[in-house]
Amino acid sequence: MARMPGAVPYVRRSDDESSISWHSDGVPIRKRSVLALGAAATFALVAATSAPQAAAHQRVELGSQASTPSRGPLLVDGTVSFAVYADVKRGDRRGFRFRLKDGDTLAVQLLIVDKAPANNLSASRLPRVTLTDPQGKIARLVINERTEFYEPYGGTNYLYLSRLTDEATPGEYRVMVTGRSKADVETVIAVGYREVRGEVRY
Repeated sequence: MARMPGAVPYVRRSDDESSISWHSDGVPIRKRSVLALGAAATFALVAATSAPQAAAHQRVELGSQASTPSRGPLLVDGTVSFAVYADVKRGDRRGFRFRLKDGDTLAVQLLIVDKAPANNLSASRLPRVTLTDPQGKIARLVINERTEFYEPYGGTNYLYLSRLTDEATPGEYRVMVTGRSKADVETVIAVGYREVRGEVRY
């Protein structure tokens, strides 16, 4: 996908609104949606601030040692724009945590790099992402879109698969990413919306 000189990051809206199904003991409770442009701008700003000087604060890599949220990194302020990267295939599990305060907004998006074979996989073979809130309520990010997004700073094409925005529950959230395909899928979990440097604890 080419970018016009001087243009802002290009986003094409899919036909379906993005949503997430919240569960309590497996029972859906509600769905939320978020505008594509706002989420894309957040991710672009994460990429823009991922220069070497700021990379430790904005870009987070999940290796094999981060097999559960408790073993993964902690994003101290989940309103800060972070991009959490994980390459996962069937049998792989990666986890991390982030914190939010009363009055904050919960903002999470699931993306993959737009290249074969990952961009040809069915929804059932793409990574599964679950989110557990501070009260123990479990949510699964429903894969319900494949919206193209070109990130000009790294020259990378992505696909948005799912997005969430909601009023935060104060406390610590736990995120689990599970691979479901034979091949590695380059996965990104975008968290937050404030373009400032953040703290990561390992």
